[in-house]
Amino acid sequence: MSTSVDVPASSHPTAGWHSIDWETSHRRVRELQVRIAKATASQQWRKVKALQRMLVRSFSAKALAVKRVTENQGKKTPGVDGECWDTPENKWNAIFRLQRKGYKPKPLRRVYIPKANGKRRPLGIPTMQDRAMQALYLLALEPVSETLADRNSYGFRPMRSTADAIEQCFVNLSRKSSAQWVLEGDIKGCFDNIDHQWLIDHVLMDSVILRKWLNAGYLESDQFHSTVAGTPQGGIISPVLANLALDGLEAELESHFGKKNTKASYKTKVNYVRYADDFIVSGISKELLEDEVKPIVEAFMAKRGLSLSQEKTVITHISEGFDFLGQNVRKYGDKCLIKPSHKNVKNVLAKIRSILNDNKTAPAWRIVQLLNPIIRGWANYHRGVVAKETFNYVDYRIWKMLWQWCKRRHLNRRKRWIKDKYFKTVGARHWTFQGVSPDGAVLNLLYANDTPIKRHTKIVAEANPYDPAFESYFEQRLERVWRDSMKGKGKILRLWLRQDKRCPCCKQFITQDTGWNIHHVVERCKGGSDKLDNLVLLHPNCHRMLHSSRK
Repeated sequence: MSTSVDVPASSHPTAGWHSIDWETSHRRVRELQVRIAKATASQQWRKVKALQRMLVRSFSAKALAVKRVTENQGKKTPGVDGECWDTPENKWNAIFRLQRKGYKPKPLRRVYIPKANGKRRPLGIPTMQDRAMQALYLLALEPVSETLADRNSYGFRPMRSTADAIEQCFVNLSRKSSAQWVLEGDIKGCFDNIDHQWLIDHVLMDSVILRKWLNAGYLESDQFHSTVAGTPQGGIISPVLANLALDGLEAELESHFGKKNTKASYKTKVNYVRYADDFIVSGISKELLEDEVKPIVEAFMAKRGLSLSQEKTVITHISEGFDFLGQNVRKYGDKCLIKPSHKNVKNVLAKIRSILNDNKTAPAWRIVQLLNPIIRGWANYHRGVVAKETFNYVDYRIWKMLWQWCKRRHLNRRKRWIKDKYFKTVGARHWTFQGVSPDGAVLNLLYANDTPIKRHTKIVAEANPYDPAFESYFEQRLERVWRDSMKGKGKILRLWLRQDKRCPCCKQFITQDTGWNIHHVVERCKGGSDKLDNLVLLHPNCHRMLHSSRK
């Protein structure tokens, strides 16, 4: 039985934020993006620029840009002006502020976030208007970047992940005849050193706007600092600019050593995988990588104002193994195994130990609440590799830390009493850490070992989300991801499939990134039930729009 939703009727754009016809807006923007991608593939650069101008001037694109920056995780984080667009009126007025004429970006607000090695990474937070302008121009730039991207580049790209990059490493290195040597590339301060003039000359977008963003500077402790190189980490468009600067290295290597699966490539076995600014290049010998591949990479980077870190750029034999994206890739004889790296395991255990040390007097249920997301996220990240043994080790170390945490709280109690108070029998497991929340809910600590190992299916290297030929392919991948992630949430999965994976209001896909709300067709205060016939999955913004129209 299908469930209908009373979608507000389309009205004139001047009516307000909640009366915007999102279905039409998405369709118009999508049509232009497909045309931009097609023109880029045909190298019709004048047509690309004309279509980009048409897109960034459209009401639909401006509305979607405002929608994006007011619904993401940073929507409550202001820039230097302290402004947040948190009401429908503010969002509506913001659409008409997105004008090229007279636009001048404000400096970024500089903050620092901790890195895994103990250092701090600078982050620049733009104002809401600058974020919206970047989101607007990104709608026009992303079809270009996706069409021109390296096939084996996986970072900061839609529908691609670290799991795809790791799987490509396995493809390149797992066979008996595969390359035995690997160049681990490390770019020194990639985001901070990209040459501004190179970006302005080569990035296919409005150069006037791009120059303003690059030269906006930042405020730190009320002091203005100019920016003469690099793209600020924190801007919506920065990852795509960095990708555009690094794209082309794969083609450069292929021009010297042959494309994969060709006669020339079999002699050198040079293959390339990149995720953001981390990359590896395989080769048949150490001399080949040192004397031929490395100079080509250095020359490519130098044109963009970048350089390789001589200390961190190393050449390794596959039998010794190397760390890449938190995984260790190594060959044991002829068998290539990918496992969670020692450093990654050490970091997650250190994080859990820090939480326990900071919450020595917290109740058990609160500890479960704090640890479960970390354990679940870490185990899901590594579920596609050989990780069962590591999962068991991590579970044991967590148990040891929890046992110490419990003993410290009850110094005068016997061990049997402590065990009976905190560790319960759940199923066949006798040592499950458990707590009861104030509302009576029983919370059990997750075990990493309960996460099933499932091999990741790598994305097709040439797949382009803006190419209509790959539309059905991406729909199939989306459904596979949902089925994997919704185990134990059968009701949500059934609703999603019943709605053909789309929100009935805006007709766009509901994904893990967009999020969703469960809407009751007949409200619960009016006697509506929680049965499937009375439930609909909606995007959060569409849910708010629907309730606003009812009021």
